[in-house]
Amino acid sequence: MKLYTINTGYFKLDGGAMFGVVPKSIWNKLNPADENNMCSWALRCLLIEDEGRLMLIDTGMGNKQDAKFFNHYYLYGDDTLDKSLAKHGFIKDDITDVFLTHLHFDHCGGCIDREGDQLVTAFKNAVYWSNETHWKWATQPNDREKASFLKENILPIQKSGQLKFVELQLNGATSFSKNIDIIYAEGHTSSMMLPKINYNGKTIVYMADLLPSVAHLPLPYIMGYDMFPLTTLVEKKIFLLEAEQNNYILFFEHDPINECCTLQQTEKGIRPKATFKLDEIV
Repeated sequence: MKLYTINTGYFKLDGGAMFGVVPKSIWNKLNPADENNMCSWALRCLLIEDEGRLMLIDTGMGNKQDAKFFNHYYLYGDDTLDKSLAKHGFIKDDITDVFLTHLHFDHCGGCIDREGDQLVTAFKNAVYWSNETHWKWATQPNDREKASFLKENILPIQKSGQLKFVELQLNGATSFSKNIDIIYAEGHTSSMMLPKINYNGKTIVYMADLLPSVAHLPLPYIMGYDMFPLTTLVEKKIFLLEAEQNNYILFFEHDPINECCTLQQTEKGIRPKATFKLDEIV
């Protein structure tokens, strides 16, 4: 198995929304806001080469939206999905599987390209993986969350015939491949999937939006975007204890600085033990 960090750029979101009930006087020290109260966040995906498959976990937000959209979210930086794939010797047509943790625009926007007036899948040879519960949630969205589920990112996947659903097994666990299991989380959105990867005897968990960054490790630091924050609170508490006890490596999708960390128990609760880049894992 080989793992590659795929950086697709940075974007900005309101700091208060990203840290929920935590006061700005505290969170601003962790991720300083600009004059518009906006903080920078990464759009970091993960590429997994294993057993003849080339699997991409999430796809960033893409670049097909209009100027009004990007005036809200400020996509910036030199990194793109294509450049990051090329850095490791790949192109989009090499991808065999696109695994979508969930269908918010900053996680699946790169799935679909615009060619003239047509919306087409960006990965012509890939199977796109979601799950039936989340797909229904995203395609019949509630009024609070529907701004994050953009039809142009989602419906063309199904139209293409490339969509498949991960099936939940009888014991409640799900295996995606020999070396990848799935953790389900329900607090941020319905049935978000977190890949749990067995890599050279180590366990790496792709955190998606259960833990967007190292700064979100303290239990009360929960995004205002979460649909069910008290559920997130319970999920974080259970996961962090398991991760600390088993020395999991956490891979962060949105942390603007830190790619990975391990955990330790402190008098303030579970906190980072060490931070490092993915390619430093041996």
